[in-house]
Amino acid sequence: MKNKILEELKAGKGQPVSGEEMSKRLGISRTAVWKHIGKLRNEGYSIESQTNSGYKLTGSPDVMSLSELEPFLKTEFIGKNIIYLDSIDSTNIYAKKKAEDPFREGTVVIADEQTVGRGRLGRNWVSTKGKGIWMTIMLKPDIQPSDAPKLSIVAALAVANALRSCCRVNARIKWPNDIVTGGKKLSGILTEMSAEADEIKYVIIGIGINVNMEADDFGQEVSNIATSIRIEKGIPVLRKTLAASVLLEFEKIYKVFEKDACIKDFLDDYKGRSAVLGKEIRLINKKEEITGRAVDISEEGHLVIELADGSCREVMSGEVSVRGLKGYI
Repeated sequence: MKNKILEELKAGKGQPVSGEEMSKRLGISRTAVWKHIGKLRNEGYSIESQTNSGYKLTGSPDVMSLSELEPFLKTEFIGKNIIYLDSIDSTNIYAKKKAEDPFREGTVVIADEQTVGRGRLGRNWVSTKGKGIWMTIMLKPDIQPSDAPKLSIVAALAVANALRSCCRVNARIKWPNDIVTGGKKLSGILTEMSAEADEIKYVIIGIGINVNMEADDFGQEVSNIATSIRIEKGIPVLRKTLAASVLLEFEKIYKVFEKDACIKDFLDDYKGRSAVLGKEIRLINKKEEITGRAVDISEEGHLVIELADGSCREVMSGEVSVRGLKGYI
């Protein structure tokens, strides 16, 4: 009922909406209307009470529920079903549980806070309440399971494009799917899949973006390698406009990819956003650490490294961490 009252207020388009009229249309008492107005105010909505006129919505909080995101969404199916959570251990963990049952393609799980946020290779991800975008896109693409890792390329390019167009941030991609600016990490992507034989049950793509976090929000472990849009730009950013932009960019690229599970059509764009191509880098895994020059990204999404002896080696994203010779990148 609270959401229906919010819809009534938004329909007023800045004009007062009579409490009596809302009471009649919604079939509840005026006291109930007043109580739900109080709940909306507690959630951060600015609502003026005007004698003999009713209630007027004068401001909305920066939350990413469907009612707040919908005016900004321009997608056909990505994000048309949104599960909004105030706090959760991890949007990926939640999405995997939901994906065990039939779900709507393009469902998005968004949380205002993650208490156990995760990145690649089991790393923790700082997910401060109300200051970032912590979301997971749920998909069931008609592709072979072996092609699913390429979706990390899709997501990384979408996030980089959205950050550039929406926030004017010089976002670059640290292969395969970290987004960096000024040599520090701004966003991370975690793609996970469940499949049987040649059929994908689901793919979930977790996206974390440090939006309005300040330096004190990062712990000592990551403060020297992480940044946020607010730190880089010096001003706060409306999270819901950026989230909507990411979902739109993702849908555009995903529709191209799903036709033939090929990244060829947008690989040049991805390379153009690369933060590693042409650089000397370190490749780190459990068994070894090698250095080489990043010279290309293949149509399979593999990083091509030129070693000291002149030979080239293709590296899969699940195998290694990539670092610059003197720092994060």
